[in-house]
Amino acid sequence: MVKISNELIEQINENVIKGRRHKEDEDFEGGSVGEPGVEELVEEALKGGVKPKEIIGCINEAMEVVGKKYETGEFFIPDMMASAEAVSAGMDVLEPYLSSTGESMDKFVIATVEGDLHDIGKNIVALLLKGAGFNVIDLGTNVPADKIVETVRAEDAKLVGLSALLTTTMRRMGEVVEKLRAEGIDAKVLVGGAAVSVSYAAEIGAIYCKDAFGALEAVKND
Repeated sequence: MVKISNELIEQINENVIKGRRHKEDEDFEGGSVGEPGVEELVEEALKGGVKPKEIIGCINEAMEVVGKKYETGEFFIPDMMASAEAVSAGMDVLEPYLSSTGESMDKFVIATVEGDLHDIGKNIVALLLKGAGFNVIDLGTNVPADKIVETVRAEDAKLVGLSALLTTTMRRMGEVVEKLRAEGIDAKVLVGGAAVSVSYAAEIGAIYCKDAFGALEAVKND
């Protein structure tokens, strides 16, 4: 049983890296169609008695590998997205088990700020954090500050992620942080996007994240 469990964990790890959600998916070389993907493997592991935390740990290790491959230029954004989507498929299977065992982690509210419709970076962050076990509440794009604050308060979220691609919309991040603090909400705020800098994040009292993996590292260090 232990050997089978270990083999399943290894296969989940491998298929996250390959970006295979389910058996219909190809790997990056165009092979593996028909073989179990992350979704099927997670289902099999849970039925075999593997604990959700162990599966999440395996997924996190796989995404660390993906992050390193991205940093070295071996992987590109589409590769990273494929792996993140595979993680999301696995987490969809895990979610009912996490809820029943009380193992779900902190809530994370994420949004692209008002006036900005760009969502690729935000979506990658949301998928990665979901894969790490966080309860991700994605408000989408072009979200007013008041709606973000209202959601954070209603959900009692401890973590907030704000994205902006444009310099003209970046300033909305400061408005969100200001409104959160005015409401007495001391959530940890992460900011990122092409227009955002370390100095601007520091200016508004937020944490700068260079990319999705920076966001993942920031919440893990919470």
